[in-house]
Amino acid sequence: MTGIEIPALSIPKVALVTGGSSGIGKATAARLAAMGSAVVVGYNSRRALAEEVVGGLQGSGHLAMRIAIDDQASIAEAAAVVDKQHGRLDVLVNCGGATTPVPASDLQGLTDDIFDRTVTLNLRGPFAMVRGFRPLLERGSGAAIVNISSIAARTGLGSSLAYLAAKAGVDALTIALAKVLAPRIRVFSVSPAGVDTDFVAGRTREQLQKTAERLPLAHVTTPDDVAKAVIACIVNLTSSTGIVVPVDEGRHL
Repeated sequence: MTGIEIPALSIPKVALVTGGSSGIGKATAARLAAMGSAVVVGYNSRRALAEEVVGGLQGSGHLAMRIAIDDQASIAEAAAVVDKQHGRLDVLVNCGGATTPVPASDLQGLTDDIFDRTVTLNLRGPFAMVRGFRPLLERGSGAAIVNISSIAARTGLGSSLAYLAAKAGVDALTIALAKVLAPRIRVFSVSPAGVDTDFVAGRTREQLQKTAERLPLAHVTTPDDVAKAVIACIVNLTSSTGIVVPVDEGRHL
């Protein structure tokens, strides 16, 4: 990757990306590795894909690791491994999550089980990761947490009411944690919309393109577009914390 050189002191030595086996997480892991970071690629069930991602990263010291973000024991075990291998963590990117599409008008279809599972993975999971890895993040200086949110939190339009509510919670949590964890750790939300991934079941590229045509920038957001915003938060926004950064082609307007 080309561009302005980043001072060596600004490069995070160790980064962890949940949901790193595909989409935004994969693109973010690639960006971090290209900068010189050792990247822990967190995954839940897609081990082969995560190991493939690790195999394609620049540099060395990378690792694919199963981290079930809905299981505190799994998070604690992962933190112990990172502690043993690296003794620190400079960046945590909370990209892991899942959604079950349910039309907003189908209140009966949004069952308690779907609602609870959606909130658990998309809101409680990121919090549990922060709680579990806080000691490692606080060992260095200039650490950063980036939560992958969604513009659905702002527009009220998303794959389900539970999903947009969970992401609104992520944004609120980002602001609160920025206060709690300052000054040692900066905290951000990166808030994309309509990213060209397979995250939402049944959503086609054609649907994304039609939506993009109505947006100010008329562009389908790619995983790397989001990854670049994540890197900007980590490396460039050193005097910012507790902010939500839209990456949505102007959809929030």
